[in-house]
Amino acid sequence: MIYIYNFALWLYKIAIRFAACFNAKARSMYNGWNEAFAKVESLKNEDVIWVHAASLGEFEQGRPLMDRIRKFHPEYKILLTFFSPSGYEVRKNYPGADVVTYLPIDTPKNVTAFISAVKPKKVFFVKYEFWLNYLNTLRKCGVETYIISAIFREKQVFFAWYGEIFRRALMAFRCLYLQNNKSEELLQIIDINSTKVVGDTRFDRVADIAAQAKKLPILDAFAKNNDLLVVGSSWQPDEEILFDYINNMPEGRKVVIAPHHVEHLRIKFLTDRLTCNYALYTETNPEAVVNAKCLIINTIGLLSSVYSYGKVAYVGGGFGVAVHNTLEAAVWGMPVVFGPNFHKFNEIIELIACHAATPINSKIECEAALDYYFDNPTDAGIAAKNYVMSHIGATDIIYHDVFGDNC
Repeated sequence: MIYIYNFALWLYKIAIRFAACFNAKARSMYNGWNEAFAKVESLKNEDVIWVHAASLGEFEQGRPLMDRIRKFHPEYKILLTFFSPSGYEVRKNYPGADVVTYLPIDTPKNVTAFISAVKPKKVFFVKYEFWLNYLNTLRKCGVETYIISAIFREKQVFFAWYGEIFRRALMAFRCLYLQNNKSEELLQIIDINSTKVVGDTRFDRVADIAAQAKKLPILDAFAKNNDLLVVGSSWQPDEEILFDYINNMPEGRKVVIAPHHVEHLRIKFLTDRLTCNYALYTETNPEAVVNAKCLIINTIGLLSSVYSYGKVAYVGGGFGVAVHNTLEAAVWGMPVVFGPNFHKFNEIIELIACHAATPINSKIECEAALDYYFDNPTDAGIAAKNYVMSHIGATDIIYHDVFGDNC
């Protein structure tokens, strides 16, 4: 089975190399694989802690732990690796790590070279990405390896009749820090018992973000005497659902749209379909923005602070691959609305269960949910914030377990 796995990786590498000829993301990934070995040379003879995050969402889950390591154990150098260009390109200059790079593809040759170069003291995988050659080599080398904020489901390969090599790979983890009891029960069925249910470190991250939110003078002026709908991380299918609602908002309500991508064509798609007065964040000021009904955030890095101004949130992605981060909105005491693809996220299921969130499948359902929350925001908003605040603390438990001291 491992030969099939390695052959599939070889095919994937060839595909990325071909795609790199005409696709910027593939080119970034392929070049990043090759540049990684030179980057980690600076870590030679250092005590290294290696954190791997698949993409941006997993980075946010791993960041609270990296921040604590940096603060309380500055003697360690931190290596941060990404698989996805969308994670690497946004966080390649993250100051909390000494080296940020792509993770070279999981071939036996790459794995041996990479681990030999880094010689990590401890390794943390965030949530998922079970690279078999990396995990097996780390286990053989006796490197302390952990996974944090992990969540397992019955349909994953570990629980299939053909999943033996993946089950063995899980033995590399000294401890699997899990989000929920269901994951622990599933792992026990396959005799993986080095587990601990501590919750999701993402709650700690959104609480940290909320504590550091910036005041934005343009938002102060825009929001004055109005209730705001904040549309965060939206994609075109989300926006198609919302345009009629936005263009016909009654007095006393306004909307902020922070699309997932902010390149020119995405912003033009929005402005071409808005019939209400709108302003672009980078092209307005506190005096002018008061006349706008819709404010478009055409830059990155502001969404977590923008949420602090909202009354109700719509979080995008649910009509595509998956809903984006609902906790960033919920921490501010906002009820949350989103599309139908949310079932892989435990926190969303629990937000729905405590009546702090509503999934929708159509424009009619969306408008009804938004109107309900605008008219009845208090109970749902309180439930949202209480849910987030009652789940913080996973990072401190993991940190104490691994490093043996309190933070």
